[in-house]
Amino acid sequence: MTLTVIDTRITLAQLDAWGTVADLGSEILEGEVKAFGRMTSGGPTDPVSAGYFGTTKGKFRMVYPFSEQATVLSGELRLTDESTGLSHQLKAGDTWYVEKGTPVLWDITSDSFIKHYYAVV
Repeated sequence: MTLTVIDTRITLAQLDAWGTVADLGSEILEGEVKAFGRMTSGGPTDPVSAGYFGTTKGKFRMVYPFSEQATVLSGELRLTDESTGLSHQLKAGDTWYVEKGTPVLWDITSDSFIKHYYAVV
């Protein structure tokens, strides 16, 4: 058993480079959208995982491959549920939940953003 404190001051430079969001299965619409992350529990193929995830500025589309609860640690973004058209502007401290299979349009409006998430496949 472990206790992990989420570092709310973490930066992209402290995370591992994961290529671009296209390398992770997303469709890039604007910008290069480089991806960064670090797992805090589990791994990419585990049914339950948690970790930090961040990107550089840009816009991309993804269909969620898992259900996720996440909290923005830094930066600002707009998430749009493409199945309903509902859109939300999020900043540090804001939290969301999304169900597996939901098509989401991501618009990173700051130079970068970082979230901490908990995901269940």
